[in-house]
Amino acid sequence: MADTPESAASSDRTVDAIRRYYDALGDEESDRLTKDIAGRVSFEVHRRFLASYLEEGQRVLEIGAGPGRFTTVLAEHGGRIVVTDISPVQLRLNEVNVAAAGAQHAVEARHTLDVRDTSRFPDASFDIVLAYGGPLSYAFGQEHEALTGLLRIVKPEGVIVASVMSLWGSWRARFQEATQLILHHGTDISDAVIRTGDLRHVPGITHVCRLFTWQQLTTLVTECGGETLAGSASNWASLEDPTVLADLERSPQLWERFLAYETAACADLGARDGGTHIILAARPSQTVR
Repeated sequence: MADTPESAASSDRTVDAIRRYYDALGDEESDRLTKDIAGRVSFEVHRRFLASYLEEGQRVLEIGAGPGRFTTVLAEHGGRIVVTDISPVQLRLNEVNVAAAGAQHAVEARHTLDVRDTSRFPDASFDIVLAYGGPLSYAFGQEHEALTGLLRIVKPEGVIVASVMSLWGSWRARFQEATQLILHHGTDISDAVIRTGDLRHVPGITHVCRLFTWQQLTTLVTECGGETLAGSASNWASLEDPTVLADLERSPQLWERFLAYETAACADLGARDGGTHIILAARPSQTVR
């Protein structure tokens, strides 16, 4: 990735900062997808997207597993899961939460893991590699190495399901913050973020990551020897007025209908840049096998 405020040689320091960020975040990460309506919708869109690729007995590598919300989903579908995260604190929380949910039997092992280095795993080791929560957004200039590694360890007929932070969707969702940045610092910083997707350009920010567009993400897949199967935004209409959504959520029938509409909208090609995250399914290219 060009035009970053740090050289590639210093990306390790940035990843260490991410590790410390999630260590310090601790149990707050458990609430990210449940504390508000937009988060609950995002979880459901992610869950439904993933479910279409799950079958009982699959061996799954979960990268960036965090406190275990999707670990339990994988267990419910009969997966055999190798759980990994860059944060030792999040791994301990994963063990506690997954055990409390009665799903510990589905976990093969737990490891600390940086998405940029999956060399410990042999080729074609997994039916599915799940990288929700944006692990590829923390590769900081080594996205090609990271994704090439994921394509190497998934079986030829397997699938990678991943999410990254979205450039245009994040701008949309945090338009007030973006406007304040321009007002206080001028356009140079915002121009740099739009040009590179790199939030390290923003002074004083505590949570840095790389933001992607759908086109950038699918190009990355192709360049790494993969092919894109499907995509989705993480949210669309659910980024609007939460009071309206609250009225819908109080009615199970209306809420289910809304979720069906929202899932369909998020999967539409024209909407894939419109949520806070972009979800993608990919596999090793069948043309180079």
